[in-house]
Amino acid sequence: MPPRLYYDVKNPGLVTVDRPFYRRLGETTRRTLAEKIVVPIRTGRAWPVKQGQLCRIVALEGPQVCDFNAWNIHNPRERFWAARSRQFEGAHVTTGKRLWSCLPYLRPILTFTNDTLSTTPTPYGGRCHDLLGSRCDPYLYKLQNGTEFNLTCHNNLARAIAPYHLTEWDVHDVLNIFQITGLDPDNEIYFTEPSPARKGDFLEFFAEIDLLCAISNCPGGDLSVPGRGPDRGDPLPTCKPLGIEVYDVDPALLDGWRSPEPVRLSMSVYD
Repeated sequence: MPPRLYYDVKNPGLVTVDRPFYRRLGETTRRTLAEKIVVPIRTGRAWPVKQGQLCRIVALEGPQVCDFNAWNIHNPRERFWAARSRQFEGAHVTTGKRLWSCLPYLRPILTFTNDTLSTTPTPYGGRCHDLLGSRCDPYLYKLQNGTEFNLTCHNNLARAIAPYHLTEWDVHDVLNIFQITGLDPDNEIYFTEPSPARKGDFLEFFAEIDLLCAISNCPGGDLSVPGRGPDRGDPLPTCKPLGIEVYDVDPALLDGWRSPEPVRLSMSVYD
């Protein structure tokens, strides 16, 4: 008997997606640039995206990975949930996939509308834009190398969200954008490969709710140079800036669309 999928797109039940709607958004030229940001190497940045806007993360000069977080800007207890997103959407995301929020909300908070990266697996089975791994952090460096190091994605994200009155406690598991990853078939251990992004490549999403987004422009650059372990080197020469573009779309394109509501239970979880 074949394995049972956690979520079967051919038999979705109540969890449906209006794919023609998101395809039109991804293809439309009826958009106006509302904000453009450059994120320098080895730094983080947080920015709001209103529901109904499109947002792109852009590889400005070539391969470079980044770690992405997202929250409901009005209620940061509601935030992107990597585990449930992975169960619904798969270990790697692309056009048509979504990110879901944590309990007790459980709703799509953004939907990907365009992706210029290939979805074909590498010879080792790696794919791009992963929900498998998490962010590099100073605790990991201390554990593995015995060194104090504050130039990590965890640090960058914490610094980026501080102006919004959020802290290290609000940083959560990430979407690794432009990053090739997979699981080793023998040990099922996470692996990475160098980023395949080229100048101008982007991943674009549609905001389903009002979001606060943040990225860390990874200090590991394009991940072609190991940052930990016996073969570690200096990845600084591989680091490149990233771009953020936020667009308003023609309101007519949103006719019939409604921001998703959280799941509502009629009973208490404590009953």
